[in-house]
Amino acid sequence: MSILAAVSLATSPYPPLVVGFMGLGTGYLIYGIQELFHYPAKRDKSVDFPTGLWGIALPGFMQFFTGTFIIAGLVLGTFTAKPLYMAGLAFTAYGVHWFVIGWNRLHGADPRASLGMTLGFLALSILGMMVFFGVSDAPVGILFLGLTLVYLSEILVSIKPDAPALGAMGERLLGLFHLATGLWLFYLLFGVTLDFVLGYHITV
Repeated sequence: MSILAAVSLATSPYPPLVVGFMGLGTGYLIYGIQELFHYPAKRDKSVDFPTGLWGIALPGFMQFFTGTFIIAGLVLGTFTAKPLYMAGLAFTAYGVHWFVIGWNRLHGADPRASLGMTLGFLALSILGMMVFFGVSDAPVGILFLGLTLVYLSEILVSIKPDAPALGAMGERLLGLFHLATGLWLFYLLFGVTLDFVLGYHITV
């Protein structure tokens, strides 16, 4: 008998989805406001340092925590809903990549090094759409649609040093999709929390 087979935990209806929604949603609002409106200023060291720190702490740590918690819960039988397999993958992967995004902001890294990342996470976002629309969970499917648009924009941003006009357009589009997806994440945050705690049916 394996160690995992010997561990028996009670099932739980409370995967920590709202922690990931809060972290990514707030991170998207922080980045989106700067990218779309250049507020508080265009990017320089005084802007990149705090946005880099926020990127590591909020969309980075909070999503990574959520993803690893869900994966552990699935392995140990605490969570049993199959779509959580996709959620655990996505939160973990997006969390790790936000650690790198924040670090790169702090150090002014060349965005062209992120081109391959944008393709990988574009594929992950499309996979998320396929899974959640496939199980008729439209609110989360829409979230992954927003993520898909984010990474399509990131492709243009990553080539900005070689194509400044395309890169600048991509940055504004990225800001727009960051803000729109961030607001949708807060809809999910409120909906899931109120559904669980007060018995509402906002996201159902």
